Amino acid sequence: MKKVNVSHILVDKEFEAQDLLRALKDGKSFEDLAKRYSKCPSAAQGGNLGEVALSRLDEDFADATMLLKTGEISSKPVRTKFGYHLIKRN
Repeated sequence: MKKVNVSHILVDKEFEAQDLLRALKDGKSFEDLAKRYSKCPSAAQGGNLGEVALSRLDEDFADATMLLKTGEISSKPVRTKFGYHLIKRN
């Protein structure tokens, strides 16, 4: 079973995710933005979900995560039934 160490920022609206993506490109900290804006309980840990089995993730979330290299952040929001995610592979 393949596992990945991943963090994310979860918001309700795509425009919120786009605003956060711009903030990241402007040099803001992923962890700080997650703590402030993410609606996931992982926000308290800067969005860090820890090491997670890919099979436990939403399929679209897992697919996007696998495309990332370690330290890389998704270049666009990933939509799931939970909302819009910005994903960082740790």
